Amino acid sequence: MKLIMCAGPPTSGKTTVLRQVIRRLLKKGRRLAYLKVDVQYADEDELIRNEFGIPAKKIYSGELCPDHASVLVLGDAVKWAEKEGADLFVETAGLCLRCAPYIQGSLGFVVLEATSGMNLPRKIGAMLSLADIAVVTKIDLVSQAEREVFRANIMDAAPLDVVEVDALRGIGIDRLVRKIEQAQDIERPLMLKGSPPVATCTICAGKKDIGWEHHFGVLRTLDTDLFYRGE
Repeated sequence: MKLIMCAGPPTSGKTTVLRQVIRRLLKKGRRLAYLKVDVQYADEDELIRNEFGIPAKKIYSGELCPDHASVLVLGDAVKWAEKEGADLFVETAGLCLRCAPYIQGSLGFVVLEATSGMNLPRKIGAMLSLADIAVVTKIDLVSQAEREVFRANIMDAAPLDVVEVDALRGIGIDRLVRKIEQAQDIERPLMLKGSPPVATCTICAGKKDIGWEHHFGVLRTLDTDLFYRGE
């Protein structure tokens, strides 16, 4: 089975892209399953299930980072998709700029909207730099010059394949579908493609006090670089 990870900022068009991809792959006879990972609300699983009749689930990460939640549930999700005899598409909220949901040996793509500002590729870190493909949406809403600058900024941040699409009309989707079809099957054990952030800090553990002097682990002050405090 194939495991395809789709990440990207909110409103970038992830679900619209995936609907176009799923429609084309189903016509080619592939069996698919869909998992949505979000923080506190999502109805994409219902939309996908109702539109395409494929197995679909969602989970809410709640107080966890959605990429952390993905790490915890992906093992079960893969077993679920295998029982369904399906390739698995995972759409994640993509809110964390230090983590990335991509898995070694599987295909991961990030969806970015061309209208979000020319410097966006420089701001989203591992979500872009560890992806295999950058899918640029809403290309019909910007000029050719803006598209070229946006593409150049993506390539400057991470030298990867860029696929420009008009997801509402399905323009450019076939190229992404071909890359998904060429993706290799998953290999076990499943491992993250990139390294998680430096360490779990006391803020992650729930400590609310403001000021570095109240915390332990990897810290920094306004005027210093990172340093470690604690046993």
